[in-house]
Amino acid sequence: MTDPRLSNLARILVQYSVAVQPGDLVNIGPFGSLVAGIPMLIEVFRETLSAGGNPHIAITSAWTEEIGYAYFKEASDEQLSFIDPCDDLLVNEMDCDIGFICDTNTRFLTHIDPVRQATRRKSRSDLIERMLDRASKGELRWVLSSFPTTGQAQDAEMSLEEYEDFVYAATYADAEDAVARWNAIREQQEKLVAWLDGKDVVKISGDGVDLEMSIKGRNFINCCGKENMPDGEIFTGPIEESVQGRVKFSYPCIWSGVEVNGVELTFEQGKVVEAHAAKNEAFLLETLKTDTGASYLGELGIGTNYQIDRFTGNMLFDEKIGGTIHLALGGGYPESGSKNKSVIHWDLLTDMRDGGRIIIDGELFYESGQFKI
Repeated sequence: MTDPRLSNLARILVQYSVAVQPGDLVNIGPFGSLVAGIPMLIEVFRETLSAGGNPHIAITSAWTEEIGYAYFKEASDEQLSFIDPCDDLLVNEMDCDIGFICDTNTRFLTHIDPVRQATRRKSRSDLIERMLDRASKGELRWVLSSFPTTGQAQDAEMSLEEYEDFVYAATYADAEDAVARWNAIREQQEKLVAWLDGKDVVKISGDGVDLEMSIKGRNFINCCGKENMPDGEIFTGPIEESVQGRVKFSYPCIWSGVEVNGVELTFEQGKVVEAHAAKNEAFLLETLKTDTGASYLGELGIGTNYQIDRFTGNMLFDEKIGGTIHLALGGGYPESGSKNKSVIHWDLLTDMRDGGRIIIDGELFYESGQFKI
């Protein structure tokens, strides 16, 4: 019997997040285990049909556990760089894209050479830019969500039942009227975004962080369940060359299934000029070399979802933790005004709940995980 909360989550994604309309081409794609993700795949497929959309199921070989390891281990550089014509067609033609994470082994690419992974990402830079451009113009509506699995539960140090409760609470799929809850969040965050309009100098201080940057002319985006589910953040793209200072991130930094611990970065004129890590430092340094934009910030985000109260190893949830901020190395989102381009977008998270402060144009905006305006 299907968990009613899963059915509700699928309904939220289709009806609220991307608002599927009759005749829409809707791409549905699992990231992780194809087998584990089948229950959610079926529910999203059903809801898409119910909304009048035309569903298409896309299986991406690189990010599916069952074949992804073999792909990265065995493919030649030419094969890693190959663009499937179907991917090209979908990026240009789809109206909606619904992706969901369903990995049962979140570290299956840990021992794959990061250069090989970077080769694939570089080859897809044009696809990524076109997708982001269409999204910024409103031509593409997309959302990324998650289906709770044993692998994710283990990373979060929970039983599967506990993790299911956590996921469905974070998305409000356990609520009687989830859409009303997300609309209320949208209204609350819109007040913050309105206050930030026209501001310039941002100073962030706290345990392990001392940064300054400019957001002049940039837009803060109200994230209320339209592109991520769960959601709950506001973010912008800082002026690329303005970032100065240092930061030591509070939590493990995970990218392409590789966990990098104790990450410390120093910025000068926007660029990372010094980088250290206690674990997998070589991976960090190699990732920073992916392309020119990989060593600049594409995003400054502030988590606002207080339903998410712990680190789980899944950045879709962790970057939304109420009381944290995240900085993303690499490509920014055009709608924020970011001009940074890169094939990576690596969110790194730090806790602000014990005395962390954000001062904007000389006024205290945020302290110890709470907004002060």
